[in-house]
Amino acid sequence: MINRRQFLYRGGLVPLACAATGGVLTSRAWAADVSAADWIDESIASASQDSRVRTLVFHYTAVDYPTSLRLLTDAQYRASAHYLVPDAQTLARKPAVLRLVPEARRAWHAGDSYWQGVRYLNTSSIGIEIVNLGYPSPQQDEWPLMQRTWFDFSEEQIALLGRLASDIVARHQIPPSNVVGHADISPGRKVDPGPRFPWERLYRDFGIGAWPDDEDIQHFLPRQSAQPDVASWQRRLSAYGYDAPQSGVLDDGTRAAIAAFQMHFRPARFDGEPDAESSARLDALLRKYVDPEHAVDKAEHP
Repeated sequence: MINRRQFLYRGGLVPLACAATGGVLTSRAWAADVSAADWIDESIASASQDSRVRTLVFHYTAVDYPTSLRLLTDAQYRASAHYLVPDAQTLARKPAVLRLVPEARRAWHAGDSYWQGVRYLNTSSIGIEIVNLGYPSPQQDEWPLMQRTWFDFSEEQIALLGRLASDIVARHQIPPSNVVGHADISPGRKVDPGPRFPWERLYRDFGIGAWPDDEDIQHFLPRQSAQPDVASWQRRLSAYGYDAPQSGVLDDGTRAAIAAFQMHFRPARFDGEPDAESSARLDALLRKYVDPEHAVDKAEHP
């Protein structure tokens, strides 16, 4: 008779050979049974399941294609991504995205991260790296974000990225607000994919990610206070998904979260200062994706 200990062996049913020998199974015998897999019946599936993947994260590599490939595949660097989108020159020779890690496995791309209440997103996300230098580093590493020289993404990259991301979002049923950049999930620590990443175009041309509606922006814009309420900013950033301090003080952490939000949703200005236009865009996003009844905090009214 199979006891509970045998049933839970390796997290599932034991092979009959194991039961017949009193629960003792050598590694060689186990490997043989696993390869055969004739003791696993997959004909019945539970309806109570969904994908483990909840978030799609975009990155730029900050280095050229050969270096990107080495950094993301060599064990000594301890970094990886599920997909790598090469540069335009490489794509001209072979227009293909590289799958470096199967989606069912964890890639090491997000690191210390947070989004919508979840920390360390490697376990629940898919990461896409895009070959792009970002800005001239290390020459401009200490420059303010808006003074750096940011590099564009190529048309070839965006076409392939749009096709790839559309497929991933559809298969895993990833909500629009969970399509993010590395800067969104690690504000202050990371700035990729940077202000030149075409978020609005991906939304309009491929239906990927979130974007505020113009009519909502115009609705909320005249309702913004002349003197921004920092506590309100922090509450609303947190409600959308950012790891924003809740101190009521415009500190470095809050500025970093605002700058990450602006690079994503208001790339014309991403200095980390709480301006009315950015605030209206945040309100519009909250109404569209978080709370259809969202109204500006009373503290934000003139």
